[in-house]
Amino acid sequence: MGKKSHGKYYGGRKLPTNVGSNENFPKKLSRQKRNEVNQLADKLLKVSSSIQTTPNAGKEWEIHSEIEKLLDKINRIESDMKVPMTDRSTSLEEFITWMKENGAEFDGVKIEHFPGYDYGLKADKNFTVGDVLITVPRKVMLTTETISDSLLGPLLRKDAMLQHMPNVALSLLLLIEKFKPDSFWKSYIAVLPTDYTTVLYFKTSELQELKGSPSLEPALKQCRNIARQYAYFNKLFQQSSDPASDLLRDVFTYEQYCWAVSTVMTRQNFVPSSDGNSMLNALIPMWDMSNHINGKLSTDFNTELDRTECKACRDFQPGEQIFIFYGARTNSELFVHNGFVYPDNEHDGLKLKLGVSRDDPLQPERTQLLDRLGIPASGDFMLRNGPEPVDGNLLAFLRIFNMGPDHLKHWLSSDRSCDLVYPDCALETDVETKMWKFLLNRIFLLQRAYTTTLQEDCEILKHPGLTPCFRLAIQLRITEKRILKTAEEYVKQRIKT
Repeated sequence: MGKKSHGKYYGGRKLPTNVGSNENFPKKLSRQKRNEVNQLADKLLKVSSSIQTTPNAGKEWEIHSEIEKLLDKINRIESDMKVPMTDRSTSLEEFITWMKENGAEFDGVKIEHFPGYDYGLKADKNFTVGDVLITVPRKVMLTTETISDSLLGPLLRKDAMLQHMPNVALSLLLLIEKFKPDSFWKSYIAVLPTDYTTVLYFKTSELQELKGSPSLEPALKQCRNIARQYAYFNKLFQQSSDPASDLLRDVFTYEQYCWAVSTVMTRQNFVPSSDGNSMLNALIPMWDMSNHINGKLSTDFNTELDRTECKACRDFQPGEQIFIFYGARTNSELFVHNGFVYPDNEHDGLKLKLGVSRDDPLQPERTQLLDRLGIPASGDFMLRNGPEPVDGNLLAFLRIFNMGPDHLKHWLSSDRSCDLVYPDCALETDVETKMWKFLLNRIFLLQRAYTTTLQEDCEILKHPGLTPCFRLAIQLRITEKRILKTAEEYVKQRIKT
């Protein structure tokens, strides 16, 4: 009989001796430093949970500044828990083998590094539109359905946040699998990016480049939400006794949580549940290496074969990068949630916050007419990218917003009120002129909110040495200003006619 193997213990769980050295895992904080982090996290939870009755970028920025001060202190303490970053390229071969052994198919498709894209997929043979590029069986997907039988299952069954926020639950599941020595998804996790360019990775100085942009408020809100979630789970893991808390208690950091959340935000898709009764948040290995292009959705789930199938959205020649269409999202959405900007985005748009004031004496009539058209009396409207920047909903809102009592009475009694969403609606000239002038003034206000011009931004972008996050902020400003410029020219032309 040989000598018994004495495994190491980590996070309350026994690790097998073949895991390797402890340098692959964060060092446990001393009791004093752990108490400091816990106290700071409690303050962070309070600050980040403050509810705004009238949300705006100015107030969000004040809260963000308080949050950043607390996170700076937390990050300094948790820096003791950092682990060395591994080179993704050294794990690619093992990942490919793991995928094929578990039933994935991707003949003629390779993982390749592309300048400006990090990793992507390369065609190794001719593909024509509609050809199947990749098939990924459910077995290798990391989904919210996986949670029930995982270490996170017991906590999921009693925690309301995990039950109501599947993307958060999937993020924690990813962290568990990252630190679980015998994880089935070890090979997949090893090839994931080590950091991202989502807003969670922006320095304060880089976020300040969004001053004047409508995207600043959602970016700050995203940072606040993730800070609150980190503080909440830090406290939960320290105070709970369950398999997930036991594993994550001494490895959970703000940096690790940002990584997990960003991985899910930038890579998740939706697949049917095993019984077909619901849709699940899912990480789909290999498929998630594809980068975005304009086009049509070309990924679907084959229920008979229980796998995701990605088809070519266009023809691809050998050596070309294979792209897929992520969906109709504005650059602001791509920036906040995916960490990139797509300059030629056909689905881009700029949000306009508009609303009928409660102090408006005609507020009941305006609201009634808007309700009839299914248009909110207050909310976000969109200036679209392209030659027709004003869509039907925005057009109707502006018309109703600028009507007098007689006009409102006429359209409320008319059975043709739905015509208000169409450009060629037979509307009184004075209302139409007033409406376009109102919109032009709003466009001017939005343009003046920026601290730089479109031309200046284009020059800034030429400077060498810009950080990736700084560059993204400038690229976003440019796309927004181009939409405003196109809209300005369009509205001026409408006023002339």
